[in-house]
Amino acid sequence: MTLTILLSFLVLALLGMPLAFALGLSSLAGLWVGDMNLAIMPQRMMHAIDNFPLMAIPLFMLAGELMVAAGILQRLVDFSNSLIGRVHGGLAHVAIVAGMILAAVSGAAAASASALGSTLVPSMRKQYDSGYSCAVIASAANLGAIIPPSNAMIVYALMAGSTVSVGGLFMAGVVPGLILTLGFMALASLIAWRRRYPLSEHSLDLKQIAGQTVRALPILLMPVIVVGGIVAGAFTATEGAGIAVVYALVMGFFVTRELKLSDLPTAMFHAAITAAMVGALIAFASTLTFAFTIDLVPMRLSSWIQQLTDDPTIFILLVMGLLLVVGMFIESNAAYIMLVPLLAPVAAAYGIDPLLFGFLFVFNLVIGMMTPPVGVLLFVMCGVSGVSLQTLIRSAWPFILFQYFVLALCLIFPDIVTALPKALGY
Repeated sequence: MTLTILLSFLVLALLGMPLAFALGLSSLAGLWVGDMNLAIMPQRMMHAIDNFPLMAIPLFMLAGELMVAAGILQRLVDFSNSLIGRVHGGLAHVAIVAGMILAAVSGAAAASASALGSTLVPSMRKQYDSGYSCAVIASAANLGAIIPPSNAMIVYALMAGSTVSVGGLFMAGVVPGLILTLGFMALASLIAWRRRYPLSEHSLDLKQIAGQTVRALPILLMPVIVVGGIVAGAFTATEGAGIAVVYALVMGFFVTRELKLSDLPTAMFHAAITAAMVGALIAFASTLTFAFTIDLVPMRLSSWIQQLTDDPTIFILLVMGLLLVVGMFIESNAAYIMLVPLLAPVAAAYGIDPLLFGFLFVFNLVIGMMTPPVGVLLFVMCGVSGVSLQTLIRSAWPFILFQYFVLALCLIFPDIVTALPKALGY
């Protein structure tokens, strides 16, 4: 049954069928070959998506859409610009800082890339080449899946079950997210200096910083309230996402006053489309996971890997190598859904910290969103800017390699990931 599922999924994926339907049809074929009642499939699908924590994903997406429609992104850009000062590649730094702040609001890399790209690409093109501009924005947007709240971490925690908490994973991403932000800025400065890009147009002005901070303060408080409440246990991730939506509505209607009632249907439609894609993947993949469980695949895989090596470090290296390849060819949500139920129990059998394994798993696939040939962020930026994929890839490699460098640091020095969650009791 498992072999039938894998072969049919591979054939359908190679034929270009959307991953959700490929998962569904391959699972159906596996159940049929295994002579199992096909009524199991809709039952498993409904059970998978009838899940309260899963509601956090569309709500966080809706909050991000509302904040973009409310003109909040421009305030973040203005605030970031006031902090930078007169440096080489100043506008690139603005994009990275704005991406970091937006990451703490939206939780989705693709949505951040679209919002940042449409806002900053026109002005960045006046100072830099198009490929570099889009590479910087794609890298800044990738922080959305690392800095909490992160939709990717919610999906991972859902698929891993009770072994890892959403709040713990959120906190695991804080320090690596800051390292990535500072590293991106240092890399942008180096590239700007070598290519002799112009200095930013203004020097640090304390009065301007104070003014922009006051304007941006209500926005900056949002992640503090939402993520802080989740970590403190005041509310769940789903309730926090609902609070984020209400906060975005209040900001748009009463603070920026740019959000209109006519904007709500469009924002809800965009959030629903993206959430439906994730929901379809989870629903169809639940049958696949069920079939794997019936065939004892996790147990067999764990036994086989433990016979191969009894060293947890070698196991993690093998998984990281696997995910590096998977991230290049498979959309990240599909990878979480297919691989987490298989590999998370094996990691637990090796005694690996579930927070460390979960973060490394997510981070590796997040980097895959920038790696060809199926780098989602690359295609988003090409669509927003009109730049060719080849041009963007040439400019993006330094930022991709730096992310793998940070991944290696987190693997070598696990405290980068686990110290903060442990300090908070996770």
